[in-house]
Amino acid sequence: MIQGKWFSPGDDLSSVLSVREAVLGFGTDSLDPESWNVLVFEDSIPAATGRIWWKDGSFWLGDIAVVESRRGRHLGDLVLRLLLYKAQSHSAREVRLRCPRDLTGFFSRLGLREDASPESDPVEMMIPGEQIDLDTCSRCPKKNCPNRQPG
Repeated sequence: MIQGKWFSPGDDLSSVLSVREAVLGFGTDSLDPESWNVLVFEDSIPAATGRIWWKDGSFWLGDIAVVESRRGRHLGDLVLRLLLYKAQSHSAREVRLRCPRDLTGFFSRLGLREDASPESDPVEMMIPGEQIDLDTCSRCPKKNCPNRQPG
């Protein structure tokens, strides 16, 4: 079973940090007191995490990580969608992130676009709040899918 859990600023982040440390190689930092973290569990085991914070008029996403043994199950996609939903539910004007160049394809699937020098690494990406679209079917190439709604 897949479950998600939100951690508000000030909450105990030990389970979040276990994933962050295992995948990204670092634990707590100066963003933790101001970030909302999401943790995705698979069969009650912490499997993926990410966080969102407010800075300089934008929501920022970061530190999206999936435990290596749990990859390939779309858990990173779920974390990204949960973070974008959090921004959307708070009327985000825009959402930004920085990521390695080789991960831009992952983020562009949900509408984030490069917003800085094309030579930079990490790459800065953004999406205007009104363009956040979490409807999986809207970008699906399947024409005869039973889940697609007419219109």
